[in-house]
Formats: sequence, structure tokens, C-alpha cells
Amino acid sequence: MGEAKKKIAFNAAGFLANAGLGRKIVQIKAKRPFFSQGNAADCVFYLQSGRAKLTVVSDQGKEATITLLSVGDFVGEESIAGAVGLRMATATAITNCVALKIDRDEMMRVLQSEHAFSDLFLRFLLARSMRTQADLVDQLFNSSEKRLARILLLMAEFGKPGEPEMLIPAITQESLAAMIGTTRSRVSFFMNRFRKLGFIEYNGRIKVHKSLLNVVLHDHLPDQNAKNPETSTSKPAKKKAEDRVRPM
Repeated sequence: MGEAKKKIAFNAAGFLANAGLGRKIVQIKAKRPFFSQGNAADCVFYLQSGRAKLTVVSDQGKEATITLLSVGDFVGEESIAGAVGLRMATATAITNCVALKIDRDEMMRVLQSEHAFSDLFLRFLLARSMRTQADLVDQLFNSSEKRLARILLLMAEFGKPGEPEMLIPAITQESLAAMIGTTRSRVSFFMNRFRKLGFIEYNGRIKVHKSLLNVVLHDHLPDQNAKNPETSTSKPAKKKAEDRVRPM
């Protein structure tokens, strides 16, 4: 008897790059939705190119941004959590996007039968969970100025391997305000301040410089710039003050 035919190794990258049974490549224009809140949760999207955002709208009509999406992200993964339900959020393209649309049944099949794919998807879910926790901490404890700096850095993809994408997708100040939970006028004020300090450039499109990390990592804000370390010239004055209050 001849040797049994070996099973061809599953190529997760090839699966996510190409159309096939139960999956197709779709193009979503900027500002158009992948899906909307309340739609049937019957598929998962894998973002091949472009940028997008995930938002929710309250019963009172107030919109909040849950997370930003970039190349390599899945969106709509709630469709495989249980029985087919409804979307709890809206995914919208920020720029023109290309995505692989994977039917729920095909997504379930490949997760169950291909360990390489399930490992990749699990790593994504863990990374998404960590990013969601960081977003929550940002909303709870950071100022709106620091939240704006973080959003700009995320959109420029600082912190990812390779060269950062410094020129972020076209976005309005109203959209930035909605993302960080403040007003457009406050965003305008902070953006002007960042520009004057050389953290960003703005001429129709926003260009982010690495120096903006100072705002997020070190709280290096403008009102702190005047605080200099104690110098030798200031020590005598301090000593005199201490001498004046020293008990006899």
C-alpha cells in the first residue's frame, strides 16, 4: 500500500486574503457601514485595508465610539458567540476599506477544524480585550486632552512594529469629540495647542509626531513646561527660607 496522502497544512494568511466557500471580498466606501446596530449578526469581517470604527447609539440618540479598527482586525465576532442575534454596535469605514466577509457557518467551521486559525483568532480576541481595558481606563482616569492625544496616536498606529503611519485618515473634529466624550470646541482648543507645541501638523490632514507620546506617557502638558528641576541658584533661597522657620 502506498503512503497515506498527507493533509495539506492550513494557510491562515491565505484563507484571510482570498475569497472562497462561505467568504467573499467586499469594498466599503468611507463613511459607509459594514453593518449597523440592530442588524442580524450573521457574519464576521476581517479588515484587509483601510481604517474603521465601532460605535454604539443609546436610546436617547447619543453616539459613543467603542474602538478603532485597523488592518488585521476582525469585527462582528459577536455573531459566533451563540445563536444568531442582533448587532449591538455599528461598524463604519473611516477610509475606503477592503474586507473579507466570512459567513457565520464558515467561521464556526474553520475555528473548530483548523488550530492555526483558532490560535490566530484567540490572539486577536486577547489583544482586543486588553485594548478595551486600556480604553476604559482612559475614559475613567484621563483628561479629555490626554484622551485626544491617545486617539491621535492610535490612529497614527504608533507602537506597532515598523514605521508609524504618521498621516492619519481624514477625520472631523466632531468625530474626534465623539470619540473622547467632549465638545468640538475643546477638541479645537487642544488641537491648536498640540500644533503650537510641535506635536502635530495640520493642513487639511493631521500629521502626528512621536513627541505627542509625552502627553500620554509622561503627562508632559503645556502648563507643566514651566516647571523646571531645582537648580543650584534656587537652593540658597530655599535654605534661607528654612533658616527663617527653624526653631530657636
